[in-house]
Amino acid sequence: MVNVTLKDGSVRQYPAGTSLAAVAKDISPRLGKEALVAAVDGRLVDLSHPLEQDCQVEFYTFDSEPGRQAFRHSSAHVLAQAVTRLFPGVKLAIGPAIQDGFYYDFDVPKPFTPEQLARIEAEMQAIVKEDLPITRFELSRQEALQRFARAGEDYKVELINDLPEDSVISCYQQGEFVDLCAGPHVPSTGYLKALKLTSLAGAYWRGNEKNKMLQRIYGTSFPKKSQLEEHLFRIEEAKRRDHRKLGAELDLFSIQEEGPGFPFFHPKGMVIRNELENFWRQEHRKAGYQEIRTPIILNRALWERSGHWDHYRENMYFTKIDELDYAVKPMNCPGGILVYKSKLHSYRDLPIRLGELGLVHRHELSGVLHGLMRVRCFTQDDAHIFMLPEQIQQEIKGVIDLIDRFYSVFGFKYQVELSTKPEKAMGSDEIWEVATSALENALRDKNMPYKVNPGDGAFYGPKIDFHLEDCLGRTWQCGTIQLDFLMPEKFDLTYVGEDGQKHRPVMIHRVIFGSIERFIGILIEHFAGAFPAWLAPVQARVLPITDRHLDYARQVTETLVSAGIRAELDERNEKVNYKIREAQSQKVPYMLVVGDREAQEGTVAVRHRSAGDQGAMPLNQFLALLQEEIASKQIK
Repeated sequence: MVNVTLKDGSVRQYPAGTSLAAVAKDISPRLGKEALVAAVDGRLVDLSHPLEQDCQVEFYTFDSEPGRQAFRHSSAHVLAQAVTRLFPGVKLAIGPAIQDGFYYDFDVPKPFTPEQLARIEAEMQAIVKEDLPITRFELSRQEALQRFARAGEDYKVELINDLPEDSVISCYQQGEFVDLCAGPHVPSTGYLKALKLTSLAGAYWRGNEKNKMLQRIYGTSFPKKSQLEEHLFRIEEAKRRDHRKLGAELDLFSIQEEGPGFPFFHPKGMVIRNELENFWRQEHRKAGYQEIRTPIILNRALWERSGHWDHYRENMYFTKIDELDYAVKPMNCPGGILVYKSKLHSYRDLPIRLGELGLVHRHELSGVLHGLMRVRCFTQDDAHIFMLPEQIQQEIKGVIDLIDRFYSVFGFKYQVELSTKPEKAMGSDEIWEVATSALENALRDKNMPYKVNPGDGAFYGPKIDFHLEDCLGRTWQCGTIQLDFLMPEKFDLTYVGEDGQKHRPVMIHRVIFGSIERFIGILIEHFAGAFPAWLAPVQARVLPITDRHLDYARQVTETLVSAGIRAELDERNEKVNYKIREAQSQKVPYMLVVGDREAQEGTVAVRHRSAGDQGAMPLNQFLALLQEEIASKQIK
C-alpha cells in the first residue's frame, strides 16, 4: 500500500499503481470532476500518473494557477491539432499558456485570415466534442529527433537539439496529433468546454527579429461558457477603456510620428500629471524624504562603475561630449548615490531618504511600444534610502506603509511578490541571502501574503514588487522595493559610526507610481477617463441656459476659479441638454446649470456626471462640498 499525505495533513492509503484521478475521485466526487492536474512531492504531473511510493499530493482545479496553466496549455494543443487538420503541411513552433489564455505559433505560407480563424475555432470545438484522451509518452533524444524530423517539424527538431544528449523527451498525444511537450495536461479534450480564438499576430521565432516571422493565433478557454462570456465582456470593456483611445478623446496626451515612444502631454494631461506629482511631494515630505534632481546625461565611467554598462547597455542611449562617451540615464540611482557621496555623513544623519521625480530613457523595440504603458522615456518616482544595517527592517516597513497609503487613495487592491537572485547578478550568495531575508522578514512583520519569484530580482539585489489590481481584475506591476548591499560597495559609500570609524551604509531603491506615464495610463483605464474630482482636468463646467444668463454664469465661474476650482464656462449658443451631453462625454464631474431662478437666488442647479440631477443649492454650499471632496480625494 502507498501512504498519500494530502494538503490538509491527512493520510490515505491506496494500492500501488493507483492513479491520481482515482485518488481525487475517492476524496470527493466534486474533486474527481474538477481536478485538472496534481503535484506529487512538489512536481506537477498528469492525473493519469500512478502512485508507486509514499508521497505528498496536492490537486489543482481551474481556480488555481497550475490548474489554469494546464487547462490553457491543453487548449493550445487543441488549437494546433485543429490547424494541422485544416492546413496540412503547416509547421508547428510553440504554444504556451499565457495570462488569461494561450497562443500557438505556426509557419504557414500565407497569413491566416479572420474567416480561417472562425473555421479553426469550429474545428477546435469538434475536437472537444470528440473527448480525445490526452496521453503522455517518452522517447530518447535520438528517437525524438528522428520522429519529428520525419514529420518535417523543423522547429521541434531545433528545440530538441538544444536539450542535453541524455535527455528523456516527453510527448503528448490526442487522437492523431502528437506534440513535443513537458506537460502536464488535462485528462482529455472534453474538459475544454468553452474555447474562443481572439486574435492574430505576427511573431518572430524565439522572439528574435533575425528569425523567420511566424503566424501567432491567440485564444482563451474556460471550464464554463458563463466564465468565457464574462471574460469576453471584460475584453470589450478593456477596449472601451483603452487609454490610447480615451487619451485622444479627452485630449490628454499624444504620441507623434516625430517621437515614437516619447509621449507628449497636452494641457489637460498635465493637470493630471501635476496633481499626481503634488500628491507625491506632499506625502513624501510627511514621510521624511528630501527631494533632489540629478542630470539626465552622465559620463560613461559612472555607468561602468554602477554595472549598467555591462548589464544594461543594450537598453541605453549614448552621446559624445568633448570627445568623451556619455550615456542618457536609464535609471536614477547613480545620480542619487553621487548626491549622498557629495558630503560626509554621520551615523546620526541616517536614514537619509532622497526622492527624485527623475526622467529616464530606455531603448525599447518599436514593436513593443504601447501608448503610455510601454514608452522610451518616462518619469520614475524614485527614492533612495541610505541607512544603518539595523535600520533595514524599519525602513522597508515604512516604504510598505507609504505604498499602501498611495494605492488606497486610488481604490486599488494589490498583490505582493518577492523576487530573488537572477542568473546575471553582482555579489556573493551570502550578501544576497542577507538581503532576501531582510525583505522576507519585513513582509512577515507586516503580515502581508506574498508570492516568491525565484531568479527575478534586479542584478544588484532582491526586490518586493507591488501589482495593482484594476476594476477589470487586471494586474499592473508598479511599486517596487529593492534592497542593495552592492552599490554602496561599488561607489565606496561611507558614514562615520559611533566609534569614529568609517562604515558602509545599506541602500534601498524604491518607486511607488513606478512610471508616472504608465500610472496615468492605468488610471485612465481604471476610471474609464472619469477621474475623481481632485484629478479631473476640469472639475466643474458652468452651463447657462440662454445668452441672457451669461453674466451670472461668468460670476459663478469666476467665483469657482478664484477658490482654486478648475472650472470653465460653456458660452456656446447651444441647447442646454446638448451642453450637458457634451460635458458628460468629456467626463466632467460636475455640471452647473444656471437660468433665471438660479440668477435671482444665487444658486446653481447641480448635475453629477454619473449620479445625475443633484438639485439646486447655494453656490457657496456647492463650493464647500466640492472643496471637501477634492481635499479628501474622494472617489465618486
